[in-house]
Amino acid sequence: MKISALRTTSLIVAMLVYQMNILYAQDLRWDLVKTGGIQWGIKNHVPHTDEIEMSGKQVSVMLTYGTDQQGQLVLKKKIVFPMLRIVPNDTRGSLIRDFNQQIPAILVQGKPVKEKPSCFFINGTVKVTSAFAGLQLTREIFPSTGKAAVLDLSTIRNNGISAVEILVPDYDHTDKTKPENGVYGTYLLNTKIYGSGKYTLKPGEELTYSVVNSGRKTTDQPYTFSAVYESAKRLDFIQKTQQQLVLKTPNDTLNQMFSFAKIRASESIFDTKNGLMHGPGGGSYYAAIWANDQAEYMNPLFPFLGNLEGNESAINSFRLFASYMNPEYKPIPSSIIAEGTDTWHGAGDRGDQAMIAYGAARFALAYADTAEARKLWPLIEWCLEYSRKKKSPEGVIASDSDELEGRFPAGKINLSTNVLAYGALVNASDLAKSLGDQEKSGVLNREAMQLREAITKYFGANVEGFDTYRYYAGNTKLRSWIGLPLVMGMFERKEQTAKALFSTHLWTKDGMLSESGSKVFWDRSLLYAVRGLFNAGLTDTTLKYFQLYTTKRLLGEHVPYAVEAWPEGNQRHLSAESGLYCRAITEGLFGIQPTGFRSFTLNPYLPAGWNEMSLEHIRAFNDNFAIHVSRTDGKLKIVITSANGKVQQIDWDGKSKVEVNLG
Repeated sequence: MKISALRTTSLIVAMLVYQMNILYAQDLRWDLVKTGGIQWGIKNHVPHTDEIEMSGKQVSVMLTYGTDQQGQLVLKKKIVFPMLRIVPNDTRGSLIRDFNQQIPAILVQGKPVKEKPSCFFINGTVKVTSAFAGLQLTREIFPSTGKAAVLDLSTIRNNGISAVEILVPDYDHTDKTKPENGVYGTYLLNTKIYGSGKYTLKPGEELTYSVVNSGRKTTDQPYTFSAVYESAKRLDFIQKTQQQLVLKTPNDTLNQMFSFAKIRASESIFDTKNGLMHGPGGGSYYAAIWANDQAEYMNPLFPFLGNLEGNESAINSFRLFASYMNPEYKPIPSSIIAEGTDTWHGAGDRGDQAMIAYGAARFALAYADTAEARKLWPLIEWCLEYSRKKKSPEGVIASDSDELEGRFPAGKINLSTNVLAYGALVNASDLAKSLGDQEKSGVLNREAMQLREAITKYFGANVEGFDTYRYYAGNTKLRSWIGLPLVMGMFERKEQTAKALFSTHLWTKDGMLSESGSKVFWDRSLLYAVRGLFNAGLTDTTLKYFQLYTTKRLLGEHVPYAVEAWPEGNQRHLSAESGLYCRAITEGLFGIQPTGFRSFTLNPYLPAGWNEMSLEHIRAFNDNFAIHVSRTDGKLKIVITSANGKVQQIDWDGKSKVEVNLG
């Protein structure tokens, strides 16, 4: 009976995957480019537009691009200036403007150019290629890495056989905001064409010019931009990001999505008056930090990337959160906003202390700096003590809500807060040991085991026919966050939890539903679930679904990053979701779990159809190392190569966790 049931389940999964493959294939618009990036080659004149967000330290742009009914270029820029604060100076207090004014068109042989794109290309910038009258026009749109500006660098190449006359118009326009609307008074918003003039372009020659949209305070000096220089800086950032934490698998789509996720996760860092702050973005969330997006999601990833700004922003965020510790154990605010000058705590305690403790301990272990770890320790201890004070008679922890802030019911005691608190205790125990306090490590470990047992008793339940977890007392509908226990190594209910997550109650071709019966999906819970399912060793089935999801997000109709949610926000490209995508690989597929400043456990379940996979230039644990997993004649081998030349070769049974010490 068991064998028959397993075969039936496998057939059902195979049929679902087959059906979803067909649905996903119908939605694909983009193609992978072998040299890196993705391309939309326009084969017809069916109108289509999409939106992508790109960021630098002083600016972010939501770029709408595509073609209209006539096949002509659609290009709209909604630009955010996070440090040009407006009144009221709250969470959404960044100056945002649409730069869609009509600027004079370039003239070729005296006639205005009407751009009809032949292709769009994305690889950290957006490039648009159009051809007309023997000329090729390529536009590259991107944010400045360090200035409050968005640049549109255009190159015209004469591919014809005759010289042509080109006029690039002179244009320089500035708008002023009202002084009473700005925290720092009036702001100046400028659009300028650089490289204007009359040119004769001979066959084979090129001409460049640029359109720059910028913003500044009246007290700041005007700045002259070089789009070529800014392009080189942006490309340097992209190349450096792609050279660290490099994923290599037989699946090119997975590799490319991972590469893109690193860009989106790393670029959304803003240089505020209170230091570097990683921000979600999305047209709303800038120059501010959150206990979930930054402390829990992003900060534990930055040491693996070796991103200087990312690590600094993580340290800075924990410093800001720690400034709100208090002897009365009033909760630390969910968010510190407005360049660190104010707070948002509108949803009460969302389990924020569990989020912060988990993220801080995880970051400290991977960052592997004893001095920084000791600075973080008081914050971790305070957050753990706060959770203890919220413990119920059943041994579980109460909170006002969860990270969905009341969008769905969470009761007075929810699964997310408790599992994160458990993860925080486990990581804090490892951190205490790394700092030389064996006694404290043991106490925290025992406390973690007690909480784990209480979680199983309190939340373990049959929900909609699956022996999985209820999200809160009285919960009767499956919730996507039931994958969270698997992330923390709680595998007691893994088979039924996996079936629930993959069932049509939750998994759809568009994303994972937050609650069965709803139409709402949030990628963050899907990416947590994937990470947990990989951790649980359900590799092959999980990979099939993960590949379908990746293909949809990378090559479908709204590309190329993980999204926040739908319908809320209309699938914004929030940056922390891309961080969670990376962690689904590093901590999920490869099973890397920090245990010390120079140690971690490894459980790299190699998919059945792959003979090898690797992560190279991992910068965590104060090292630069690679993990290579291979299968030869049915035998598995792990090779770990460190920058110091040390090589560890491990014959692996494919099941047991491997303890790794980098020495």
